[in-house]
Amino acid sequence: MSSFGYRKPADLPQTIALFPLSNALLFPRTVLSLNVFEPRYLNMVDDALAGDRLIGMIQPAAGEENNPTPALCGTGTVGRVTMFSETEDGRYLITLTGVSRFTFEREIKAGAPYRQALVSYDDFANDFIVSSGAAIDRPALVRSLKGYAALHGFQVDWNAVEQAPTEIIVNMAAQLCPFDAMAKQALLEAQTLEDRCRTLIALLEWGAPDEASERPLQ
Repeated sequence: MSSFGYRKPADLPQTIALFPLSNALLFPRTVLSLNVFEPRYLNMVDDALAGDRLIGMIQPAAGEENNPTPALCGTGTVGRVTMFSETEDGRYLITLTGVSRFTFEREIKAGAPYRQALVSYDDFANDFIVSSGAAIDRPALVRSLKGYAALHGFQVDWNAVEQAPTEIIVNMAAQLCPFDAMAKQALLEAQTLEDRCRTLIALLEWGAPDEASERPLQ
């Protein structure tokens, strides 16, 4: 069962608010902190808090990052607002906890200042089940993470990593490592945790993040 009692795709609404944001990935059972300041997204958070607290995170399509109304990638993740606070200057600081990935089907016009879409969760029914990651070579994953962290001078609490579930290690690394937007999208779209781990290790061993943007994914 996923967080908040959602057990299957049909438990989630088909129409959701969208927050298009490049390089901002969310996976089931991971968290994403956001600083919300644009009026349309402040309105979106207000509406979410007054309703089911669900917001869909999705990346703009390649080349659309600077478009005020970008075309969107085909897959995103719906998250639930689990923490929020309001700053003195009117911003919202919110935390989303991922529930399930979704397939973007079509945008709808509902009179709101933010974008909304009809989505399907059917391709990601396994997101509602915690993965043990038993088939993953965990030592190889950790070695790749340590090599990448050493190369870039990242400070990591390796004791915490060793104690974390494999699913969390894979998804948090995919979320936090500074790969380019399309590499991150490939990680998001990987169907299984094992597929995502293989892609993650390939990216980690590829080298610097700027190199990832210069070479096509294999």
